[in-house]
Amino acid sequence: MELQIIQKKIFEIRGQRVMLDKDLAELYSVTTKHLNQAVRRNDRRFPNDFMFQLTKDEYDSLRSQFVTLKKGEHSKYLPYAFTEHGITMLSGVLKSQTAIDVNLSIVRAFILLKQYNNNFRLLQKRIDELEARFSRKIENINELIEFLLSKPEKRERKKPIKKIGFKVPKKK
Repeated sequence: MELQIIQKKIFEIRGQRVMLDKDLAELYSVTTKHLNQAVRRNDRRFPNDFMFQLTKDEYDSLRSQFVTLKKGEHSKYLPYAFTEHGITMLSGVLKSQTAIDVNLSIVRAFILLKQYNNNFRLLQKRIDELEARFSRKIENINELIEFLLSKPEKRERKKPIKKIGFKVPKKK
């Protein structure tokens, strides 16, 4: 299974990365009803931190992200969202070879997202360090450029210019 397809089905809701029951059912090649029934029969495997039902506002917010909604395509029930751990538990509930294969692909997609996130954090930290290190130097360069670009009459001198070179004595 292609990881990019799975990554597009991962959403962030309540500060967690989750997949919806509809998308999981599609990946596992079962109906959403069948998936949810299997979950209900094994509800002890799915505590609230593994799976939760979306609120109407959360669902409406997600629906607004979809380009076009076809009539009758979306359930009249609010969908369930499965966290990474909930998805791992699904492999124990749906015992087909397809479920196992899909589950491995989904777990790999979550791992890849975590790696991207960690790489982004490291890069952001490094940029912040460089900014802190060079910010004063950059400010000095900007001040110098502004000074050089300003008109000579607007330039202010802090000290009078001391003339250098050979001085010719004045005739008396």
